[in-house]
Amino acid sequence: MEYFLQQLINGVTLGAIYGLIAIGYTMVYGIIGMINFAHGDIFMIGAFIALITFLCLVAIGITAVPLALFLVLLVAMALTALYGWTVERVAYRPLRQSFRLAPLISAIGMSIALENFAQVVQGARVKPLPPLITGGFTLTHKGGFTVQLSNVQIMVVVTTVVLMGVFSWLVARTRLGRDMRACEQDLKMASLLGVDVNRTISYTFIIGAALAAVAGIMHLLYYGVIDFYIGFVAGVKAFTAAVLGGIGSLPGAMLGGLLIGLIETFWSAYFSIEYKDVAAFSILVIVLIFLPTGILGRPEVEKV
Repeated sequence: MEYFLQQLINGVTLGAIYGLIAIGYTMVYGIIGMINFAHGDIFMIGAFIALITFLCLVAIGITAVPLALFLVLLVAMALTALYGWTVERVAYRPLRQSFRLAPLISAIGMSIALENFAQVVQGARVKPLPPLITGGFTLTHKGGFTVQLSNVQIMVVVTTVVLMGVFSWLVARTRLGRDMRACEQDLKMASLLGVDVNRTISYTFIIGAALAAVAGIMHLLYYGVIDFYIGFVAGVKAFTAAVLGGIGSLPGAMLGGLLIGLIETFWSAYFSIEYKDVAAFSILVIVLIFLPTGILGRPEVEKV
């Protein structure tokens, strides 16, 4: 039972990171109906920006962890949001009226470009970060096995819950959220009713990139190492989470992230770690056979 509880804690933490990335996928798809395959690499860029910012703060003498984390969060979210805005302007906006595969191919090209950019600028080797947040709580100790809840895990889960609440409020209660929901229903009609569609889509990419930056910081603090390839791996997992939960649904993205994290963690703990990805994708296939729109997805109504 203790081993199960420890893996449950680990799975929820990993799922929270996947969920933050998955929100970016589901937001873009919900509004323009296309998958931003460069989003995983935006997450990777956010992690690198966070690491560089940490090192710069230490170099100028800012070593207080709470202040450093706050400044890193601001800088990483701002600069990563700029990358997200650039992806929208370069890879999507010029091709929005083209055939549907054109933006998809462009996004894949942007993903490869970002990966190679990070590899050339930062190198191919992993980049470590010493533990900044240490300590935690011992929940139980039985049979020689200790169940621990680290402070980093608490921070990851609490940050995810807070951001999910803030973003849900933004979508439900603000003018931007109303514009986003209008664009999700019908871009052309939203434009006719006075919604600035281009600005709304740009804000969507910016917000999604900022959330991916937070996920990148959480990944950096939790694992302590990053490299140029983490964006591809995490991006595929987060996209899977978005589809599993119901792409286009924000709660579905978070639910899918938690499920993927739990599946990976429990499979690695009780079976073979080499097949954890096979297990996650197998569950996805099984769910989509019986629920083609995902767990919380809504069936699309075709307009005629």
